[in-house]
Amino acid sequence: MRPLRIVVATAEAERLRGALVLAAAQAALGGESALFLQLDAVALLRTPIAAPRDAAHQAAGLPALAALVEEAIGLGVTITACQSGLALAGLVADDLPHGVEIGGPVSFLQQSDEAARLLFA
Repeated sequence: MRPLRIVVATAEAERLRGALVLAAAQAALGGESALFLQLDAVALLRTPIAAPRDAAHQAAGLPALAALVEEAIGLGVTITACQSGLALAGLVADDLPHGVEIGGPVSFLQQSDEAARLLFA
């Protein structure tokens, strides 16, 4: 199975939610997956994580965004927060969930080989 790399480039919780679902599914199938939250998107990881549509998702029997982040990390999905995005959001590493890595676009791309599928959410 080809590795899956997803870039989340905007601070839209539903885009992050979709990226997490895809990455977790890939990991559950035994594949490698990674998310890179770039610039404004990093603010979505500020703990405690909450999203505007969490209540609607939970009412439909679906997990809240925070639970999806925790589940993805538990399945082995690598989640990387952009260093510049941390500064832009006024955050430090301790403001992020345990297991989220800090890095930049260069390191994210270095970890991606030619076989990887690169998606933008």
